Amino acid sequence: MDVPPAGTAHERAATPLPRRQMLTDDVHEAIKALIMDHAIAPGARVSIDGLARQLGVSPTPVREALARLETAELVVKEPLRGYRTTALLDREQLADLYGFRLLIEPWAAARAAERADEQGRERLRAEMAACDAPREATYDAYKALAAHDTRFHILVAELAGSAQVRLAFERTHCHLHIFRLYYDRGIGQRTLEEHRAITGAVLSGDSEAAEAAMRKHLETAYYERLRPVTEGPEPGSS
Repeated sequence: MDVPPAGTAHERAATPLPRRQMLTDDVHEAIKALIMDHAIAPGARVSIDGLARQLGVSPTPVREALARLETAELVVKEPLRGYRTTALLDREQLADLYGFRLLIEPWAAARAAERADEQGRERLRAEMAACDAPREATYDAYKALAAHDTRFHILVAELAGSAQVRLAFERTHCHLHIFRLYYDRGIGQRTLEEHRAITGAVLSGDSEAAEAAMRKHLETAYYERLRPVTEGPEPGSS
């Protein structure tokens, strides 16, 4: 898979953090953004000292942040060699991920429509009211959508009453890898529209419609947005 060339919107330098923000959480988010925007290229070595200098912090919070990013599978630690960023999902990995999701999430949506009580339905309404479509094609602009996407799918699993489905979904870290693979200005609005269709079916208690809406959401994401990226140059590359 091609990596976006220098000079694209994905490439940007790290910006030193203000002194008042020099906490592990801020360093973690700053490094995560560099990885998601490909300012640190997929598969590249990660210099702890270099990041510390760029962000204007000591190496300690950088190490702590990288340990957290390793848990999320955005970096990997190699014995005696340090950290490197993980590669982007390839075609086979993407197919496996969506094959798994299509097995469990349409079922979870149908169960949610059957089982959700009024409190659960209110949580779903509140989640849908809490997110707007991003206006720029950067991870910083997409953080809120990525967080919403994760919360939405986890909430559907919760409303289905299946702790195992929720746990299996969380372990894939699929949202981080998918948003890292591809995002553009149009995907946000389309994602929210599809979530609204799923929400409407769950709120109405229509299990068949909820299952169908979730399946359509996942198949659209895979076949129309994501699989084409693994079959040719990434958007914006020449």
